[in-house]
This record gives sequence, C-alpha cells and structure tokens, in this order.
Amino acid sequence: MAERFDVLVLGISEKDALSLLFAKTADVPRPSDRYFAATRLGLCGCDKTFDALIRATYDLTTDELFDRITRRKAIEALGRRKDIRAVPALVDVLACSDTEAVINAISALTRIGWSPAPAEHDRLLHLLESEDVTLSRAVIQAFARLSIKSSASHLRIRELCGHESALVFGAARACLCKLYGETALMQPLLPQLTDLVAGKRRSAVIDIGDSGDHGLLSALVKAPVSMSLRAKSFLQIVEAGGLLEIDLYQELFQRLLLDDPLLLELNDDWKCGLSPEDIEQNLSHRDEARQYGAAASLMRIGREECLELIDSMQERLWSDYVTHYYLTCVIGLRGLHEKSYLVRAALAETTPQYTKSRVAAAWACVRLHLDDQLELLYELSNSSPWVPLRWTCQQAFAQLIEKQQTSGDLLARC
Repeated sequence: MAERFDVLVLGISEKDALSLLFAKTADVPRPSDRYFAATRLGLCGCDKTFDALIRATYDLTTDELFDRITRRKAIEALGRRKDIRAVPALVDVLACSDTEAVINAISALTRIGWSPAPAEHDRLLHLLESEDVTLSRAVIQAFARLSIKSSASHLRIRELCGHESALVFGAARACLCKLYGETALMQPLLPQLTDLVAGKRRSAVIDIGDSGDHGLLSALVKAPVSMSLRAKSFLQIVEAGGLLEIDLYQELFQRLLLDDPLLLELNDDWKCGLSPEDIEQNLSHRDEARQYGAAASLMRIGREECLELIDSMQERLWSDYVTHYYLTCVIGLRGLHEKSYLVRAALAETTPQYTKSRVAAAWACVRLHLDDQLELLYELSNSSPWVPLRWTCQQAFAQLIEKQQTSGDLLARC
C-alpha cells in the first residue's frame, strides 16, 4: 500500500491489529482486514508490535491466500519501521518460494540500509539467476541503492545490460552508472522516456533516479510520466549531490512541478482533439501521457470554452483526483481568475490522494495573486512531509511576498 493511503488503516487500533495478524481467516468477517492490520503495525513504534511482525515472517504460511498476503504486508511493514533488528528475519525471507515476499524483503532491507555480510551478499547475487524479471530488477536496484560493490556483482550486472526486458537492462545500466560512473550506459534509456508503453516510461524515470546522473534531468523533466514519480527521481539525484541550492536545478525543479503539458514530449498518439468529448475521454485514460494530452488540449481551446468545460467537469468529476489535479493545473497555468475558488479549495484539501493538486494550487496562487492564501502557504512550507509540496509552497510564498513588495514600491513612487 502506498504510504499516502495510510489514512485507510488508522481506524484499526493497535490491539485489534495484533489480534487480526494471526487470526484464522475463516473467523474474520472481512479477511482483508488481516493485511490492513499488518500495514497498521508498520506505523507503530513499540517492541510488542515489532516482535509480532517478525513472528509473522516465520509463522504465517504461504499456502493460505490471506496468510500469504498478510505475511507480505508484514515484511513491507518491517521496512517502514527501519529497525536494524529486522535484518536477520528479512534475510531469511530471501530463501522462501514466495517471489512477492522476497521482493518485499529486498525493498525492506534497502529501506533499513542493510550492509550485507559476504554470505548474505552471495545470497542476494544468487537471486539474479531467477527468470522473474521483477525479482531481478529488485535485486539490481538493491545493489545500486545500497551501494554494494563487488567484482562478482559488477560482472553479473554488466551481463544484464543487454537483457531483453527493459525492466532488467534499465536497472542494470542505472546500477553501473551509479556505482562505477559509467554514464554512457544510460543513453539507450532516453528514447524509453517517450515509449508508447507506459510501463517502460515509468521504469526509465525510476532508473534515471537510481543512476544519479544529473545530466539526464532535463530529459526527465519533459517525460510524459506522473509528476510525483518524476519529482521522486529528480530529488533522488539532486539531494544526493546537494544540487537543489543551484539556480539551474531550482529552475528545472520548478518547471517539473508546474507541470505544463505544453512543455512535455507528447507523441501524436497521446494528443486528442479539442472537443469536450475528446478531452474527457483522454483525461479518463489510465495512461498518464493520454491524460497530459487532454490537459494540453485544455490549454489550447478558447478561454470561454475552457471555462465552460471546467464548469461541466467540476459538477461531475471534481471528486476524481486525476481530473481534480489537471483542472487545478490548467486554472493556474491559464490564469483563470474566475476559478480562484477552486484553487483555494484544492490548496485546503487534506485527503492524501489530492496532494498533487495542492502543488498545482500553490503555483496557481502566485499566478492568480491569491494573497489571502499566504498563511496556509506558509504553514505548508514548514509542515508538509512531502518535499515537492513543501518546496512549492516555499517558492509560492516567497514569490507572493515579492509581488506585494513590488506593488508597494510602485504605489509609493506614485
């Protein structure tokens, strides 16, 4: 479960979560509550809940469906806890037959910051013999993200740079770039940023983040992939090198977060007509590039037509967080003052699924001169746990204050 959906498990008490974790599925009215319970325990901090999660990795069977899923979630929860005491249990999971559990264990070990002993290194490397491309990708990513270097892993991962699967060869190239400075290996991934297959675009964005190559940031910013995923990879690179204090990278980051669809590399296959029907159809598509194509059309149609379409979609689709985000973006980018009330509502929205909309709303506050939002922008610039929102609000607050001062100076001269 993505961490932005943690609110879904907060209603489960710690006591109930402990009980549900090892309950017999037949005795639970809603069996899914068992794996929600495991996620809930990942948010706790006491030894009792930690010990229960460790026990789940050993005691829950992989034969019964809900036991198996709950075990996977318990492994994931141990990664959330970031407690080094979980390492032995997670390393033991690497030998189990449940591939999804193994992948979760690798992710958890990465989050904890595992430093494998020689035998553990060999066990991790051995997993690359699997034919499962998702598992191979997770293993390679672990080598890159944990900075595990050895002659054996270097040789084996180099062999995978020519793998037929983009998931594997992209991760392998990113790993060698990150650990050994082989930046030239990343060039074949650039065309993948505009591949017709959405999964290949997304994996390329992730691989660029893992590569640590700041020379790829300009291409990353223009990729028709979710803003939040691009932002994660962007920050992965610039924060490691302390680059976000440099004007060039601040400008690139602002361009990424403004998310103007007209500045993205959009293939003709993703664009759509200018009719309301075409725009709505593209906006509801699962492929983010098609969604951006719809947003680009919203940027191109006449102002009055755009306002009418926003009115129509607001009445029917405003609760859909995808539509909510793109409409908020367009209102700000086009300076649609008539819709300022929607920007104010979006900035105040605290439901996790709408966090991206708050970023778009913060930029819109600057374009629409919404000085009445300064207090909320200031609050978010200090309190938001998500860096893109916190950074955006810092910039928006500073820019609004600067505009106020400029206006005051002009009035004084008059």
